[in-house]
Amino acid sequence: IIVRGYMKPISTLMKGLNTIDISTKEAVKAAKERSDVCAVPAAGVVGEAMAAITIANTLLEKFGGDSISEIKNNHKAYLDGLKVK
Repeated sequence: IIVRGYMKPISTLMKGLNTIDISTKEAVKAAKERSDVCAVPAAGVVGEAMAAITIANTLLEKFGGDSISEIKNNHKAYLDGLKVK
């Protein structure tokens, strides 16, 4: 399985937005955010999860079933059908 992932660059925040300081509960301005930070490690986690969901959906589409045992039986029958006799 080959997966290619893409993501857009993180936006640069040139001026701080209004936010709340959690410890003081007072309104403050958020810090300026640079766009040159690397989000690839976090994107990799999200990409891996999405690939797992997509593969699981495809497995259910092919082998269907209301239980794990039914999926296993359908998968075994599929593999048995591939064997040359």
